[in-house]
Amino acid sequence: MTKNSIFNILPLCIACIFLESCLPSLEDKLPSMIDEIMSSYDSPEAPGASVLVMKGDSILFSKGYGSADLRTGEAIKHTTNFRLASITKQFTAMSVLMLSESGKLSLDDKLHKFFPDFPAYGRDIRIRNLLTHTSGLMDYEDLIPENIKLQLHDRDCLNLMSRTDSLYFASGTRYRYSNTGYAILALITEKVSGQRFSDFLKDSIFNPLGMKTTVAFEDGRSVVTNRAYGHNDNDGVWTHADQSQTSAVLGDGGIYSNSIDLATWISSLWESKLIRAGLQKEAWTMARLSDGTAIDYGYGWHLDTANGRIDPHHDGSTMGFRNHILLYPDRKMMVVVLTNRNEGEPRVLAKKIASLYKED
Repeated sequence: MTKNSIFNILPLCIACIFLESCLPSLEDKLPSMIDEIMSSYDSPEAPGASVLVMKGDSILFSKGYGSADLRTGEAIKHTTNFRLASITKQFTAMSVLMLSESGKLSLDDKLHKFFPDFPAYGRDIRIRNLLTHTSGLMDYEDLIPENIKLQLHDRDCLNLMSRTDSLYFASGTRYRYSNTGYAILALITEKVSGQRFSDFLKDSIFNPLGMKTTVAFEDGRSVVTNRAYGHNDNDGVWTHADQSQTSAVLGDGGIYSNSIDLATWISSLWESKLIRAGLQKEAWTMARLSDGTAIDYGYGWHLDTANGRIDPHHDGSTMGFRNHILLYPDRKMMVVVLTNRNEGEPRVLAKKIASLYKED
């Protein structure tokens, strides 16, 4: 190559280097890519969503979309509190695990220890069966008398168990998702701690961790600040739809929280702030039936297997709300999608968002 050729090429090389340095990196593109995934929620005239991505203790992305309440037009922020529905179950499970670790109960304790008058068909049900949805208890929703129109509470769920004389299956022999079991776990927490379930959560989990506005909501006793209200899509028209007959049951779905507080919560699990690391690992380990068969549920968490790892996750679905929280413990990564509408697939959205962040 001649000297003149080198000088002819040099400006082009410098231009290419400059151009490359000006191009946005993948990291710079991620917010707009997430916005595209969430585009159907991004309208002030529709109920929306709150999205957060965290790795370790670092929040990589946090944004609100759409309206928290169409009656007022208030926009969703990362501090907007949504009804978590069944994402609540991980907090109920943690309450029981904390009492277990402190020696106040055993996961092998039987239901009759706490409720001696419970029907005889439940004599073999243990706390771990309630945690893992292997109790066989009937769904309390199916036992509600038609003439009862008032909202139910956890104690009502327990009382409804007297309206049947059998289980779906012998305790421990099968898996069947059970809201009943988690309502009863909340009552066991009250029995053992001597506190209302909502107060135990506040004093033992929310306040110590700094989850400033998270609350197990009880109408007349507590207030949800920065509240998102639920909405239903009725033939293309959004209508306010926030409470159902079972919305006051706390143990299976009564907590309100926001994406920032949930980041604090998950960070505490990474750091084993509430229970020892071994017990947290057990909560994220597939439970086993009495015949040794593994199921894809631990203590308050669904469990997916992928490439030899276990990824905990949980959805939360109730009147006017659809939510999902997705964890990758090996990477200490979390994605949460909270929505205040009765349609959509937050789990699909969470997985799409997670896929944007490459593994180390």
